[in-house]
Formats: sequence, C-alpha cells, structure tokens
Amino acid sequence: SEQSEDQFEDLWHSLCEGSDFLVVDTPGRDDPFARTAAALANTLVTPMNDSFVDFDLIGQVDPETYQVTRPSFYSELIWDARKQRARADGTTIDWVVLRNRLQHIEARNMRRVSDALAQLAKRVGFRIIPGLGERVIYREMFPAGLTMIDAKAFGSMGLAHVAARQELREMMAALQLPEVVEQVPGVAA
Repeated sequence: SEQSEDQFEDLWHSLCEGSDFLVVDTPGRDDPFARTAAALANTLVTPMNDSFVDFDLIGQVDPETYQVTRPSFYSELIWDARKQRARADGTTIDWVVLRNRLQHIEARNMRRVSDALAQLAKRVGFRIIPGLGERVIYREMFPAGLTMIDAKAFGSMGLAHVAARQELREMMAALQLPEVVEQVPGVAA
C-alpha cells in the first residue's frame, strides 16, 4: 500500500541519519519496496553471475545470435526510478552491474554474457565492474560468517587470502562510492 511505502521511505531517511552508507538488499522482482529503494539510492548495485539465467533479469537476447533484443522488467524498473529521482531532486542514480563469481578460465559463455552486458549497458546506462571470483576461500569463510575484511581472524594469511583481499579492494574501488571523510569535532569540512 502507499502508506507502507511512505513508512519505508521514512525508515530509509531515519536509517541514513548519521550513517555513511545504507545497504538495502531487494528482491529481483517488481516489488514496491524495491522501486522505492531504487528511487532513493545514490548507487544501485546489481550482482550478476556470468549466466544468461541472471542476465534475463536485466535484458533479453536472441537465442541464436546472443544479441540483446530488449531490456527486461528490472532495467525498466531502474529506468522509471531514475526518471522519478531526476524529477524529485535533479540527481541521477549510478547503476552498477557487478559481475560476480567469475571463473578464472574464460569460456565462450563468459564472452557472450560480457558482450551482451556491454550492449545493454550502452542502451540503458549502467556501469559494469568485476566482482569477486569463484574462490574456495569465500566458501570456507561463509559458515563462520567471515569476510575478507575480517583479516585479524585468519592469523597468518596465505596467498589465497592476499589475492582475495586484493580482489575485494579492487571491487570496492570500482564502485566509486563517495569518500567518507571523518569529521573532527569543531572543524568545518
């Protein structure tokens, strides 16, 4: 209902107060809360595996040529959110498609998905960045609730840890999030 969406927006604004970033995970379907969150976001990250199953969320391809035939509903949802945002405050949403769980061996399907993403990016205006590769280290850390940021929990780090941490740093840099500058009390920025 519209009242629930208004309450969600109020909650959004209260959560943003005093926060550097707010991360909201929304479903990959047309959902009123996903629409509201997209319209309020400064940066929208869509993680995607190298698969046409995942690609179908944002675009459709010809099954024989693998050329993009049209954007899918989610791209249209983001387009609508961008228009709403521009009307509301004149700003835009930085939409980033993050290629996730990338294989370290380039396969034909990986190239096809990459080409389709590049075509669709030109059409609907998102940036493509590499996410995290398919690494055993991530699967080993998951049950313990750890990430590469939790380096102190590892003790000594092996080569896999170092490579995974570098991959995480590169992904974060590619997101191009605004820098968080710590405010010193009594000093204006």
